[in-house]
Amino acid sequence: MSSALSLKKVTPENVKAACALRIRPEQEKVVAPVVMSLAEAYASPETAWPRVVFDGAELVGFVMGGFEPDCPVDAFRCGIWRLNIAAGHQGKGYGRFAVEAVCAEARRRGQRRVTVMWLPHEHGPEEFYLRLGFRPTGETMGGQVIGELWLS
Repeated sequence: MSSALSLKKVTPENVKAACALRIRPEQEKVVAPVVMSLAEAYASPETAWPRVVFDGAELVGFVMGGFEPDCPVDAFRCGIWRLNIAAGHQGKGYGRFAVEAVCAEARRRGQRRVTVMWLPHEHGPEEFYLRLGFRPTGETMGGQVIGELWLS
């Protein structure tokens, strides 16, 4: 990971590269592709916060936050909806950078808690989120564990 990390909006100039991003094959059962995330963002423009992660000029990841403070579903008020780091770039700190960026945006919006959901699976992201400080709430939704991180 270099010091040239940045988070950028999805634009006509980078959308094809974002959609071409591929995670490891064994992860495809537990994380939706970027193209699905962008369709969800298009359908929920008031709440979805899709961003691409760059290391210099190279697109290395995608993250989508969701911000709807008045949502009746607590888990959807402020959280990480999706995180995809390219297969060859995992384990280099890009995922941490992306999660920290969502948390920074949450703080900027006055939020104190960020949620994330993951499917329990041997190739799922549970250990990653636990290392970042997320803790299971004890609730599940659609078979997914709901995790939370309280911001300081």
